This record gives sequence, C-alpha cells and structure tokens, in this order.
Amino acid sequence: MPDLPFTPPGADCPLAQFDGNSAALHALDPPIVKAAFADHGAVLLRNFTFEVDDFAAFAERICSAAVFNESPNRTLIDPGSTIQSVDLGSDAFPLHPELSREPWRPDACLFACFDPPAAGGETTICDGIAIVEALPDAVREAMAHRKLLYLQAAGPGVLAYWLGSADPDDQGLASPPAHCPYFFRRAGGRVVRGFVRPLLHRPLFDSRLAFGNFLLFARDFLGLANFPCLDDGRPVPELWLDAVRTAAAAHTYDIRWRRGDVILLDNSRFMHGRRAITDPRQRQIASYFGYVDFAPPNGSEPLDSPWRSGAFRPPASRS
Repeated sequence: MPDLPFTPPGADCPLAQFDGNSAALHALDPPIVKAAFADHGAVLLRNFTFEVDDFAAFAERICSAAVFNESPNRTLIDPGSTIQSVDLGSDAFPLHPELSREPWRPDACLFACFDPPAAGGETTICDGIAIVEALPDAVREAMAHRKLLYLQAAGPGVLAYWLGSADPDDQGLASPPAHCPYFFRRAGGRVVRGFVRPLLHRPLFDSRLAFGNFLLFARDFLGLANFPCLDDGRPVPELWLDAVRTAAAAHTYDIRWRRGDVILLDNSRFMHGRRAITDPRQRQIASYFGYVDFAPPNGSEPLDSPWRSGAFRPPASRS
C-alpha cells in the first residue's frame, strides 16, 4: 500500500491518525500501525473499508493472543476470533483500562465502527501519563509508591480453573501453581482471590508513570467504596481521586465515530470510556482485546502467563 496521509498527535488530539481514503483495511501494513501504537499509544485509522472478518484478521495481525471479555451486556460477534460488541447499554462510562479489575489486563484495545451513533455515544480517551503529570506535586508523590489491592470472591469455577479443585484445602490455597496470577485466602467463611498492582505504573512503551486502573469505574459507576483498596486495606483517599478526576477532565478527548473508523489503544497507557448514548441501536461498535509480542516483558505477570499463549477465556468471575 502506498504511504497513507498521517497526522501525528497534537495539543488538540492525542491520536495518531492514518487516512485510508476508502482503502481496504486488510491492505494496511501492520508494522506501520505497530510503530505508531508503540510511539503514541492511541491510533485512529479513518476512512477504511472492512467487514467483521477483515477487522478480525487485522486484529490478529496486531496481537499475538486474544482474551475474551466476560463483562456483561455484550454479544459475541465472531466466536472464532473473540470479536465482541461493546457494552450494548446507553449509560455513560467513566474512564478505565479494559479488564483492569483482573491481573490479565490486555495490552491492546481495538474498536471498529460499523454504524456510528446519530447523537451521543462518543468514546472518550485519556492519556494516563498526562494525568500523572497534571497532578499536584504532593498528590503525585503520595501516590507514587503505593499499591492497589484487588480482592474478589473465588467461586468453585475459579478455584477449579486455577487450583485444580473446586474445594481446595488450605495447602492448595497457599500453593497456587506458578502460572496462577492470584493469591488465595479464607475470609468470613469463603475463599477470596487477590492480586496487587502499583497505583501509578510504567506503561509498556514509556518510562514515565501513568495512572490507569479500575478506581474511577469502581467509584463513579459501580459505587464501590473500597475496591480496589490500598495494599494496607484502607480506601484510596478521596483527595487523591478528586485530583485524578480534575486532571483527567482536562485531558479527556471525545472520539466522534464515523463508519470505517478503527481505533487502537495501548491499554497500559490510555484509559477509555464513553458519553451517554441517545439510541444504542444506532451504535454498532466491535471490540477485540489482546496481547502484543513486540512489547517488553511485563514484570507484574507470572512467567508463562496462559493469557499470552492463545485465545484466553477464563471462568466468569462470579463462577
């Protein structure tokens, strides 16, 4: 394919943009897109032509493995490639990295527009590095060395998947296999699973600190007061969250969808959300979440992580 018009990110738009001029998506050279993805973290491919199978093939050329998103209110569009719809509701969503409530957060989020909304429904994105840089110095310094603890119930399906038994004994809980990303404990007559991540982290392709976790979605949409919590069990201070909200508001960009748009986000750097949708029947967006093999190793993950070796479909979190 000849060189495409390219617009780098600027002060008014954080996306690197390629204009396809009605070219077929399958003709796009993946190394060019991968380089822009690594350099900028957010890429918009505009004015391309494709169907679902074209989008699936393109996603599989960018990512070496996929993960199924078991979040509710989605449909599976293409079972062979884990292409799913986005959430089919109409609510606005706060900024979040995809699947950040779990230890297998994907590296990349890909979205493709087949039918743009007539009104509302913009996807919002925000650079987590810009959030950190905009925080008050005292807040940034207080957050920099803290960690988040994610504790959730572990049902029989989860226990059987990771520990080989739906009802493990204490020794089994204390000695999960090396590829398991959780620790387990008994609490209040039930088993819980947990993992820890930095409150501020370094993205895959940048040495600067970024904010990107489940906090805003948990607090502002789900109303969870202490999930995730600090690693000492205390809630994240509201002062910190207010500072993050203020910084994010100043750096959030609205993507107004057009048919033929494909967006790629570095899920370790950019958070995304959406504005409320007037009529969700008019908004047809497909999604794919996966892992790339051109990034440095992720030191937070166990060796031989099962989600990086193929199509990963973990048990439902409530099973």
